[in-house]
Amino acid sequence: MASLFPMALEGRSGRARAATLTTPHGSIRTPAFMVVGTNAAVRGISPDQVRAAGSQVVLANTYHLALRPGPALVSKMGGLHEFMRWDGPILTDSGGFQVFSLPDKKKRASDDGVVFKNEVDGSEMNLTPELAVEIQEQLGADIIMAFDECTPYPATEKLAGQGVRRTLAWAERCKKAHQRTDQALFGIVQGGVFPRLREACAAALIDMDFPGYAIGGVSVGEGHELLCKVTSHAAPLLPEDKPRYLMGVGMPEDLLAAIGYGIDLFDCVIPTRFGRSATAFTVRGRIRLSNRRFRRDAYPIDLSCDCRTCTRGFSRAYLNHLFNTNEVLGAVLTTVHNVRFYQRLMEGARDAILAGRYDAFHKEFLATYKGKATEE
Repeated sequence: MASLFPMALEGRSGRARAATLTTPHGSIRTPAFMVVGTNAAVRGISPDQVRAAGSQVVLANTYHLALRPGPALVSKMGGLHEFMRWDGPILTDSGGFQVFSLPDKKKRASDDGVVFKNEVDGSEMNLTPELAVEIQEQLGADIIMAFDECTPYPATEKLAGQGVRRTLAWAERCKKAHQRTDQALFGIVQGGVFPRLREACAAALIDMDFPGYAIGGVSVGEGHELLCKVTSHAAPLLPEDKPRYLMGVGMPEDLLAAIGYGIDLFDCVIPTRFGRSATAFTVRGRIRLSNRRFRRDAYPIDLSCDCRTCTRGFSRAYLNHLFNTNEVLGAVLTTVHNVRFYQRLMEGARDAILAGRYDAFHKEFLATYKGKATEE
């Protein structure tokens, strides 16, 4: 199975890596940011717009798609690629983060799995490792994730250790349940902020020989400093010749730090969610387009940007008007820009790695981005 998803390392700059990961639906040039399409749709923009913004791979959410419309219907419609009309690579998560994010009174977790109430029809659902794999096989993504127990923050070492124990047991069950040879099943390293637990989890997963590995349980409230500490420690524990995926991380400064530690893949809802709330990313920091200061601003969001929103001349004044009159076009245009901003960031990082100057690129970006960021 792993041979269907080869990763060719093409360059290094310090610990940062540039590579190409091959999947049945196309190659992914890394470092790569996966735009999130929770319900088999990137909210607010079409697949053509997603592609035009430079996105190579889309993430869909197993938990939400299992509830509605259901994996059987997606499978009947030809799988996710046909259903959402996206012909590039797709990754699906396992649903683990979503079920463990539910309030304790709405779920019962055990070594078998997690029982929770279906929010669509009210029925009781038992999400086990086997069912998580079965659902993802029906959805038909290129890369699927093992079911894991996501450790919250803060957590005691005892609680994090329980999460590692279950994550490893469930990873073995996922591996046994996985049947499709045209999908790559990735294992997920848990362990909270405890280095010993991260080391033990990574070592056990490597022994299971997954074609790729993710670092989970970060970006759950621990802040930038601890996120960097965990990622810097965990990334080099993983195989050099297989992809490394940092789950749910999406602020530009976090992404660039993690690339420097050797991470290849990322996903987050930030560029699309922020776009819907009138927040745009620029090389000088974030700006809030609904603010009064932009009411007469004739400039595009970012003069350095080549996205279709900026190059077609949509002004900050026009976007300010759209948001302040609740026109959905404002969210669409800003989301297009934000997705392109993230892809340009990844492209710049890749070019810098291949040129052997990633640290300089990182410092140059932060000197402008952090020094003049504004959310007034």
